[in-house]
Order: sequence, then structure tokens, then C-alpha cells
Amino acid sequence: MPERRSQILQAAVRVIAQDGVRGLRVEKLAAEAGVSTALIYYHFKDRAGILHAALEHINHRAESYTDVAFTCEDPLARLEQVLLLELQDTDEVRENSIAWGELRASAVFNDDLRAALSETTRAWNADVASLISEAQAAGRVAAEVDAELAAEHLTALVEGLSERWHSGSITLDHARRVLVAALAGQLR
Repeated sequence: MPERRSQILQAAVRVIAQDGVRGLRVEKLAAEAGVSTALIYYHFKDRAGILHAALEHINHRAESYTDVAFTCEDPLARLEQVLLLELQDTDEVRENSIAWGELRASAVFNDDLRAALSETTRAWNADVASLISEAQAAGRVAAEVDAELAAEHLTALVEGLSERWHSGSITLDHARRVLVAALAGQLR
């Protein structure tokens, strides 16, 4: 990805995380990214293009910081790590998580964004279900566990825990403990 485009997308995720989707104004984004509004329109055409590209950028960032989990030999440990890596106290993970929540909330009123977010959610659930199936094949998860249903539960839990943590309702440590306990309960 060209450096300027990446710079704009990083700024877009920051602005969405700080001000919400409704607060994303091209002029504000240009100032945050240190570029002209014309350059933003050149790369993204319109505000909807920015939102879709920001969603893709969030997904790529999440893939990059969860890739480390794939060094685990044990498929159950790999699954746990992939989910726990979504609950980290780093700028990148916090921005991703908050922006994701803002995009999800805005999708309620935006059919175009809803479709893109729905597809992204399906892909995340499929990835988690695949990890659960690998753990089942290795004998680490009970064979009778419905991998797709468990994946839906776990990804929804990660999103909810993330929102509670970011809003100050729970601590990060507590969120991580709840997730680990839920994993054990879901996968028995």
C-alpha cells in the first residue's frame, strides 16, 4: 500500500476512534493525516470510500498483531492467543477496537456499511471456527462442540469485553480472565 494512503488510513482509524463515524470529516481527516483534502478524495473518492477502506485497514492491522499466535503448536493455545491478542493495552489495538465498535454502531443506520461489516464479521467467525475445528481434530476440544456457534459466541464476547474495557466498566485483566473462562466453558 502506498505510504500516503496508509498514512491517511491510520489517521482515519484514529479520528473514528476519537470522534466516531459521525465525527469523521474529510477536513479533519486531512489535518490529522497532514495531507490535503484533494489527496483524500483522490485515494478514496468520497466519505463512504474512506469508511470502507478504514474497515479493511482495521482488519489488516488485526491480522498483523494476531499473526504471532500462529507460532503456537497447540491449536487450542493458538485459538486462545488469537482472541486474547484482541484485548491488549497498545495504541494500535485500542484504536482498532474502538473504531470497529464505532463502525458497527453506525452500520445500524447505513446499509452499505452494514454489508461490509457483516462480511468482515462472517470472515472473523469463520477464522475462529476453523481454529476450533483444528483443536477438535487434535483432541483438544470436545467433538460435540459446534465450532461455528462457539466462534460466534467468542467473537461477540471479545467485542463486548472490549467495549466494557474501553468504557472503563471493567479492567483489561478482568476482561482477559472472563475470556479465558468463557473459552474453557464453550469448548468443553
